[in-house]
Amino acid sequence: MPCKLNTVSIALHPTATALTHVGQVRRTNQDAWSYSLEAGLFAVCDGMGGMAGGEIASQIAVEAFVEHLAPVPEAQRTARLVTQAVCAANRRVQARAAHERALQGMGTTLVALALCAANKAAIVHVGDSRCYRWRHGSLEACTEDHSLIAEQIRNGVLTEAQAALSPMRNVITRAVGTRRSVLPEVQMLLLEPGDVFLLCSDGLCRELPDAAIAGLLRGDAPLPERNRALVEAALAAGGRDNVTSMLVRIE
Repeated sequence: MPCKLNTVSIALHPTATALTHVGQVRRTNQDAWSYSLEAGLFAVCDGMGGMAGGEIASQIAVEAFVEHLAPVPEAQRTARLVTQAVCAANRRVQARAAHERALQGMGTTLVALALCAANKAAIVHVGDSRCYRWRHGSLEACTEDHSLIAEQIRNGVLTEAQAALSPMRNVITRAVGTRRSVLPEVQMLLLEPGDVFLLCSDGLCRELPDAAIAGLLRGDAPLPERNRALVEAALAAGGRDNVTSMLVRIE
């Protein structure tokens, strides 16, 4: 279930760390990430595997998202403005593809966190890149995948075990750049001191069950060490896709 809204007022001071790895199988890395501590913006994208320009689409999207929102003060950010930033990323990916035939059809997932007014954060996503929140020793998913498999699980067509073996597990139902319009999902959360958010591509969360992620986030190790442990664990579990992990801590 998505994270629930709470009622806590704090001063926001984020720190962040990010890592990406090509994985153990792929020859190119189609993941991309970007963040700005000053602007309070954090994003991860996963270019659509097997399609032309996935690497380009993901880089364009993370840059466009951050660039669109960075000039907007946190106190003025709303869910609508965050949605508009994703739409701006969609237009930029589309525009690049329109000028290069080899890039036509390229697309990317997107998951992002944007600090907003009143000690809130907007979590926005398109596709199957995920956001988790680690709070008080508990891991909670903040997003639900926009994928065919996720829909089938929600509708009772497949079990989790069956989904893990399905040849359709890579099919996403929403993406940035593949169509003229995009439908991002946005939710607003109130933050607490000590909150840690994990933004990741499916190369991490597909290799590691939630219990394993929680185990690696638990403890007092510095944020970069915990992030490196997540990536290394995903690689050790198979690393069948590109792996990108970003941790954002709120103090």
